[in-house]
Amino acid sequence: MKGRILKSWALGLALLPGVAPETALAQTVLTQDPGLGAGSVSGPGAFGWSGEAALAPAADPLGNNILGDRTPEAARLQASAPDADVTLPGRDTGGPPDDAATVLADSMVLQGDRTLIAAGGVVVWYQGARLVASRIVVDGASGDLTIEGPIHLSRPGAADPDAEAVLIADSGQLDRKLQDGIIRGARLVLARELQLAATELTRTGNGRMTNLRHVVASSCQICASDPTPLWEIRARTITHDAETRLITFDHPQFRAFGIPLAAAPFALTAPDPTVERRTGFLRPEFRTTSGLGFGIKLPYFVTLGDHADVTVTPYVSASRTRTLELRYRQAWANAVTEWNGAISRDDIDPGETRGYIFGNALVDLPRGYRLGVQVQAASDRGYLLDYDITEADRLWSGFTLERITRDKLFFGRAGNYHSLRDDENNSTSPAQVADVIWQRRFTPDYIGGQGLLEWSVHAHRRPSDRDEVGRDMARASVGLDWRRSEILPGGVVGAALAGFDADIYRIAQDSRYDDLVARADPMLGVELRWPLIGGSDGATHMVEPVAQILYSPSGRDGDIPNEDSRLIEFDEGNLFSDNRFPGWDARESGLRANLGVTWTRIDPTGWSLALTGGRVLRADPDEAFPEGSALSGRSSDWLVSAQYDSGTGLAIANRALFGDDLNMSRNELRLGWLRDDLQLSAGHLWLDGDSGNAVELPDISELVANVGWQIRDGWWGNAETRYDFVADRAQRASLDVTYRNECLTVEMGLSRRFTSSDSVRPETSVGLSVRLGGFGVQEDLPGTVARRSCMR
Repeated sequence: MKGRILKSWALGLALLPGVAPETALAQTVLTQDPGLGAGSVSGPGAFGWSGEAALAPAADPLGNNILGDRTPEAARLQASAPDADVTLPGRDTGGPPDDAATVLADSMVLQGDRTLIAAGGVVVWYQGARLVASRIVVDGASGDLTIEGPIHLSRPGAADPDAEAVLIADSGQLDRKLQDGIIRGARLVLARELQLAATELTRTGNGRMTNLRHVVASSCQICASDPTPLWEIRARTITHDAETRLITFDHPQFRAFGIPLAAAPFALTAPDPTVERRTGFLRPEFRTTSGLGFGIKLPYFVTLGDHADVTVTPYVSASRTRTLELRYRQAWANAVTEWNGAISRDDIDPGETRGYIFGNALVDLPRGYRLGVQVQAASDRGYLLDYDITEADRLWSGFTLERITRDKLFFGRAGNYHSLRDDENNSTSPAQVADVIWQRRFTPDYIGGQGLLEWSVHAHRRPSDRDEVGRDMARASVGLDWRRSEILPGGVVGAALAGFDADIYRIAQDSRYDDLVARADPMLGVELRWPLIGGSDGATHMVEPVAQILYSPSGRDGDIPNEDSRLIEFDEGNLFSDNRFPGWDARESGLRANLGVTWTRIDPTGWSLALTGGRVLRADPDEAFPEGSALSGRSSDWLVSAQYDSGTGLAIANRALFGDDLNMSRNELRLGWLRDDLQLSAGHLWLDGDSGNAVELPDISELVANVGWQIRDGWWGNAETRYDFVADRAQRASLDVTYRNECLTVEMGLSRRFTSSDSVRPETSVGLSVRLGGFGVQEDLPGTVARRSCMR
């Protein structure tokens, strides 16, 4: 399969996840809003530099999407199964109404055939509930229980016991079902996170409603030697509804280190720790930038049933901006969509209304087809950077249609590009673009082997009507590839290769080319591989020399404008390729040999090392490759690469290109190290701009690094940088620090963008957010959690 097509549909699959039947959207409340995967293409995870691999890019990085054209990814649409029916803590689990309770105690006395007194290590099981106490008195007439503590009431047999409420008290009175009653000196622990301590607790509604009087709520560890928690909420009463999983605070007062900081003369409602999706305010974010000043974001999440929601986020900064952000999501049985947008009036561009809208949708159609819709528009690139939405500078809006089966692939798209770059003119750049690709893999009846048939159509239009710079083009192509392998004597693997590609071009508004151009390019080749394996001292060695000889007659590429094959890579992935051009407009030709060898050592202790070397030899230079590039001339540069894997989390990869004179034209180094207390990803790229591609590139020497480390217990740091050694300055740098204990999460961040242009200026940004534990589901973060110890 041609590398360009494989990239298209493989990356397309990664971007277009399946839509589960009868889906329901998921949302975490009162925590950092995770969105649905990549959210609204906002921040570094969507397209920005922090989402890159460790390898520093050779130029502006291409977007990892089906278009491969550096347009930002659409939001990663996901859906989850709808919430299961709620089983109320301590309620009837479906047993017969006359089920008898099981009582275990050191001693039991029956008085007057009606009253049972159990004392000493009493344990009572009844319909899934477990009661532990020191003494209980059971009234035979009513079945009510008088309990002496310490009391521990729980449901250990529940489907998720960690999410169930646990009641701890000094004494109390409960009905025979262990549901309703009055508890004194009570503590209610919700999902093992939030603890509510009260002088008196009352349960009603068959265990649904729990009402606590004169109560203190906190998720912090409390020690006898220091009973003041890091934070606490005091209230006259707190009510917990086990069915809606909501907590209502009456006249709450918030304290930190025992000092009152805020109070409300009314009731407030918050979700308990088991809630993942509920209407309400999400965690606020404080943000200070050099362009917008100090500001606050306060998102409000609204559920619209089980399958839709909307998030409204006002963003206000001190006399600098008035912004309203919106996000809408909905899932159906066969479709899912997400729309993000914002509108602003700020001092950066006084008197102008700025904004953006990004939206996409996926629809599963009959017979396995999938329809995609994407809309991306912005008032200016500076807006996307000022408001930390994305660093992308090209946007794409349009439709896609695809279907992938075991042996067939169909992909089509039609849409419009819009560039936000200062140095690009949208009237002279391809704006309206359409592509259709169809592939079928098959096994020929008479000659065997494996074949691949491909049909493709492409068209693009430039809005300009001027000659040459307004060139429009359309292409129709057919390609056929065939390969058959056999094992020859001595263990040599031989293969016969053949291919045929034909194209017809329609070129308009460019007097340098004919209006109609056709070409046909056959290809024949043979390949020999000799895989060898051996061992010494317990280690396994594998060596595989490869020789590939290919021939294609010289083509007529000079009669066709090269629109899609101007950036050319030479690496291990295409060392043994019949065509290294990424598109259709240019193809390799002539008699050539691809030669290489790979050696791999696998050590019994778990580490491995692999080395690959090779080059391309030609009978005559191929004029399709720019002079001075790694693949030009009668012999290419030498390609040498090495990969090391420690087996314990450390991985190193290096790739170098150099000529016979040992002058290096390109070198890439990547490093990754993953441990519980360290996450390191770094890459350095050095590129000689004079030996690049059909487009002129400057010399490049860049470092990209991302490191996360455990500073100390509970403290996690994350630093990123991208440094340009040619310009001798950083392009961007950031430092984020997160502190977590059992009841609090604090995230602090500082970033600086150094790049500037006519529409973009350098900017410094500072962010802060605080989350109280015990309200809404806690998100997973790297590093450890600092926990208070009550031991001296």
